[in-house]
Amino acid sequence: MTYIGGSVHRIEDTALLRGEARFAADLSFPGQLHMRVVRSPVACGRLLGVDASGAASLPGVEAVWTSADVADVPPIDFRMTRTPGLEPYRQPILAEGMVRYVGEPAAVVMADDAYTAEDAAGLVFLDIEELDPVLDPVRGGGRAVEAAVLEKGYGDVEAAFEGAAEVVEMELAVGRHSGVPMETRGALARYDPMTAAIEMFGAAKVPHYNRSAIASMLGIPAARVVLREGCVGGGFGIRGELYPEDVLVCLAAWRLGRPVRWVEDRREHLMAANHSRDQVHRIRAAVDPDGWVRGVEDEFWLDQGAYVRTHAVTVADLTASLVPGPYVWPAYRVRGRVRLTNKTPCGTYRAPGRYEGSFVRERLMDVIARRLGLDPAEVRRRNLIPAGDMPYDRGVDALGSSVVYDSGDYEALLDRVLEYLDYEQLSDGLAERRAAGESVGIGFGYFIEKSGLGPFDGVRVTVDEAGQAVIVTGVSSVGQGVETALAQICADHLGVPLEAVRVRCGQTDDLPYGMGSFASRVTVMTGSAVLIAARRVREKALDAAAPVLEAAVGDLTVEAGRVFVKGSPDGPGVTLAELARRLRPGAGPAAGDGEDDREPGLTAEGWFEAAHMTYPYGLHTAVAAVDRDTGEVRVERFVVAYDIGRAVNPGLVDGQIVGGAAQGIGGALLEEFVYDEAGQPLAVGFMDYLMPTLHEMPPVEVLLSEDAPSPLNPLGVKGAGEGGITAAGAAVANAVADALGRPEGITRLPIRPDLVRRLADG
Repeated sequence: MTYIGGSVHRIEDTALLRGEARFAADLSFPGQLHMRVVRSPVACGRLLGVDASGAASLPGVEAVWTSADVADVPPIDFRMTRTPGLEPYRQPILAEGMVRYVGEPAAVVMADDAYTAEDAAGLVFLDIEELDPVLDPVRGGGRAVEAAVLEKGYGDVEAAFEGAAEVVEMELAVGRHSGVPMETRGALARYDPMTAAIEMFGAAKVPHYNRSAIASMLGIPAARVVLREGCVGGGFGIRGELYPEDVLVCLAAWRLGRPVRWVEDRREHLMAANHSRDQVHRIRAAVDPDGWVRGVEDEFWLDQGAYVRTHAVTVADLTASLVPGPYVWPAYRVRGRVRLTNKTPCGTYRAPGRYEGSFVRERLMDVIARRLGLDPAEVRRRNLIPAGDMPYDRGVDALGSSVVYDSGDYEALLDRVLEYLDYEQLSDGLAERRAAGESVGIGFGYFIEKSGLGPFDGVRVTVDEAGQAVIVTGVSSVGQGVETALAQICADHLGVPLEAVRVRCGQTDDLPYGMGSFASRVTVMTGSAVLIAARRVREKALDAAAPVLEAAVGDLTVEAGRVFVKGSPDGPGVTLAELARRLRPGAGPAAGDGEDDREPGLTAEGWFEAAHMTYPYGLHTAVAAVDRDTGEVRVERFVVAYDIGRAVNPGLVDGQIVGGAAQGIGGALLEEFVYDEAGQPLAVGFMDYLMPTLHEMPPVEVLLSEDAPSPLNPLGVKGAGEGGITAAGAAVANAVADALGRPEGITRLPIRPDLVRRLADG
C-alpha cells in the first residue's frame, strides 16, 4: 500500500477521542505550589514600589517575588531575526521601574493552592505613578518609539511613476487580533536534585529553543533543562513562544525545591499573550491603461506593542518581502516602521505579515481594476509571473535568505478557479440579484505563502524487536496532524504498515537538536528527514537480510515489515523484527580484535538542510451579501484553491485550510483587540472579542492542486498550515466593496457594521 497521498485517519486521535489525552492543565505533582501573576492595571507608569507584605503574611504563601528578586535574570532574547539595535526593547520577566501595558507581569505569588495564590495576588499593592500612554504608532505625536526601520526593494521606482498613465494611492489598515487556541498557556516545572535538572511540562512549538533560552537565562547548562510537550490545544503562532511566565515557573521550581504550576485564565490570555497584525499601509501604484502595474511604493507602520518579543521584527520583515505576491511588479520599494506603544506586545499569528500584505496588495489590485473599468480577474492575470519564469528571483530577502519562488503556474490556478466558479455565469447572477435590490458581490485574493523554513531538521527512526517503527523528532505537535503525516512518509519509504509506526516528539532529551513547529515547515523539513532516515533503515535491513536469505541486496525488497526477494512475496523472507534482534549488540560475530564495527540496532538518523524556503500559492474567492440596514456581512460562499506541490495527506490539508479560513474570516469581520484612551483593553473576554461560529461560517470549498512540486526537497512538498487564512481578509473585503458598489470604500479590517452602514448610506 502507498500511504503518501492518502487521506488516512489521524493516528494521534485515539487518546483525544477517549478523553485520555493530557494537556498542561491536567498535570499535577505532589507538593506542588501554584503560581499567580500580579499584572499591571495601567498601560503606562513609573513603578515606584511593590508592597507584598500583606500577601507574604497570608497562610499558605511560600514566596512573593518582585523584579528585585529576579534581578539576575536577563530579559527574554530573540529567537528569529537578529536586527541590530533591538536589545533595549526586550521584555524583562518582571517589570523593572516602569509598567508599559495593562497585563504586564509585575510580581508573582507562589502558594500551596490556587485559591490562596489568587487571594494573595490581590493583596499585592503596586505603587504606580500613571503616565499618558502612547496608543497610535502613526499619529502618536512623535512619542511612539521607533524600534526598527526595514527597507527593501528593486527596480527603478521613480521611472515607473514618471511614465504612469494612472497612479492609485490608498491607506489601508489591518486591526489587532491573534490566535485564540482552545488551550490557554500553562506550565508545570519541577527540580530533581539527584540529576540537578529542571523539568518543565507544557512546552509547545519550539521546545529545544526554549530549553536553551531558559538555561541561558538561568545560567546553567542546557542539559540541565528538560522540556516536555504533552497534548497541545492549538498553536497558531501564539502558543509556545517564550513568555515571562515560562521562565518564572522554572526559576521558582529550582529555587524553592518544589514543583510549581501555572495555568492562565482566558482573561490573562487575551490580555497578555502575543497579539498580532495591527498594521497601517500607505501604498501607491503606477499603472498603465491596460492594468499593467509598472511599480509600487509602500510605507507601513507596525504597532509592536510595549516590547519586542521573541520574534523580533519577523512580521514586518515578511510583510515587506511578500507584498508583491504573485505579480511581476517590475519596480518595488517598501519601508516598514516597527513602533512601540503601550499595548500588549505582538508576535506572529498564522500567516504573519502575509495576511496583512495580501489584504493591502489585493485591495490595491481591485481598485486598479475598478479605476480602469477592467475585470478584477483579468487585471490579476495580466500581472501574474509566467510559469516559464520559474524559479523566480523576487529581488528581495526574507528572514535572511533571498526570496526565490521555487515553482508555480499562477495563471493555471486562476483558470481552474474561474472554471470551477463558472465565473461568467456567477457574475451575471450576482448582477441580476443587485438589479433586484440585493447587495451582493464577489472578491478575489491571490497570494503567495512561504513554508519549509530551515536551516535543518532531523529524526531518528528505529525498528524495535517487536517490529514497531519509532520516529523520534525534535518538532512539536500542536494539533496539526504531524504524527500522521510523518508516519505516512516513514511507512512508505521503510516498507511497514502505518499501524506499525509510532511518533515521539516534543521531548528535548530524546534528540539533541530540534527546530520545532512553525512557519509551515514540518512536512517539508521533518518529512524530508524522515524519508532519509527511513531509507537508511531500509538499506540496513536489506544488508542484514542478504546473508540470511542468501540473496544479493539488489534483489531484495521490503513490504509490510518483511524482507523477501523481489517478485516472490510468498517465498522465503525475514521480518524487520527478526532483523532487529539479529542486530542486537553481541548477537553477531565480532571483529578479530574484539571490536564489532557494526552499528547495533535497526536504526538510523536522517538530517535535512535547506537554505531556501518553498513558496506555495493560492487564490481565495468570497461571495458576500450585505444588509445595508444592519451592516451585517454574510459570506455566502468561500472557495480556497491552493497548490501544495504534493499532498502527503489531502484530508489533513483540507482540515488545515478550513480552519485557517475560519480564522481569516474572523479577522475580516469580527475579531479585534481595541483599547480606550487610557490604554485599557476592551476585549478581554468572549463577550467582547468576537470569533466566528458555525453560524457565521460558510461551507469552505477546497480545490487542492499538486501542479508545482517543489524541487527543493525530496518529497516535492510545500507547507499547508497557512494557506486557508492568508488572503481570506482580502477576498472578503473585495466582495463587500463589490456588494456595496464602493470599490475604494473598504480600507480596514475588520469590516465593522458601522462602517458598512456608513458606506451604504453613501
